[in-house]
Parts: sequence; C-alpha cells; structure tokens
Amino acid sequence: MIPTLKSNRIILRPYQQSDAKTVQKLAGQKIIAEMTANIPHPYLDGMAEDWISKHVQWFNDRETIVLAIELVDSGSLIGTISITQINGAAGNLGYWLGVPYWGKGYCTEAAALLIEYGFNEFDLDLIYARHLPENPASGKVMIKNGFTYKNDVLVGDRELKHYELPRSEWRKIK
Repeated sequence: MIPTLKSNRIILRPYQQSDAKTVQKLAGQKIIAEMTANIPHPYLDGMAEDWISKHVQWFNDRETIVLAIELVDSGSLIGTISITQINGAAGNLGYWLGVPYWGKGYCTEAAALLIEYGFNEFDLDLIYARHLPENPASGKVMIKNGFTYKNDVLVGDRELKHYELPRSEWRKIK
C-alpha cells in the first residue's frame, strides 16, 4: 500500500483522483515545465487523471513511488515528490512544487521523508537525482539532503546535473 509520511509541516500521501484539477493547475504553469525535465506544457485536460490512475500499479510493481505533498496546517496540495525508474536497488528522486510554495523549504523536507522511506522500506542502496542547469534551487534541495554532484548527463536532448546519495553516506548524516 502506498504510504503516508508526515513531518511537522507536510504530509506525503497517495494521490486521489480528486487531486487532478489541482495538479493540472499547479503543474500546468509554464515555469514548472521550464524547470523540470518531464512535465509537459500545456498540461491538458485528462493528463493528471491518467497519471494518477497509474500510481498504485507502479508502486505495486516496485517501479515508482509517487506522493502528493500537502501542507499540514491547511490541507493544501502543493506539489509532488517521487522516486521513479526504480531498478533493483537504485531510483531517481524527483519533485515539483507549485510556484506559490517555492523557497519555503517544503521540498527539502519532503525529500528527506521520501529518501528515508526509499532506503528503509524499499531497500534502495542508491538514490540519484537530476536537475536542469537553469534550476539551481533543485540542486540545493539535493545538497541539503546529502547528495553529491557527480557529473552532467544527457537525457534525451537535455543536459542535466546528476547527483547521487548512497545509503552508506545517508546513514552517516542521518
């Protein structure tokens, strides 16, 4: 079963179909597509519903963990965090937040929760993360969570900054 994870300010929870309109509104802003490698613009009707409908199967197949980021105090859905491309003992951490929620530390907090889950419950040995060069704030989230920059990688036609966090290093900082 997809987990629910909590901290003082946020809850990471499974998505529900009722979240689709909020996802479309937040992720549909052009700047979100510009700052991420895999969110389309425009974000068309039905895309969020289709994406949400796949989460349980992805989780059950141990391919992907996708969680909604929700504020404890207001219950507002503010973004998404995931570990995708899970292949054996490694996975790719990714996230996005709606623009009104940038710069408040929510993503760093969400990443810490999901990293712990990925290592302790999914038994991953390595979590890696990538960001576009024009989105250095995403790299700061990675560094604050113990990731180390390794190199630039080409994914499709886009160059991304590649970071890694082995479980052995995470244990030292935990």
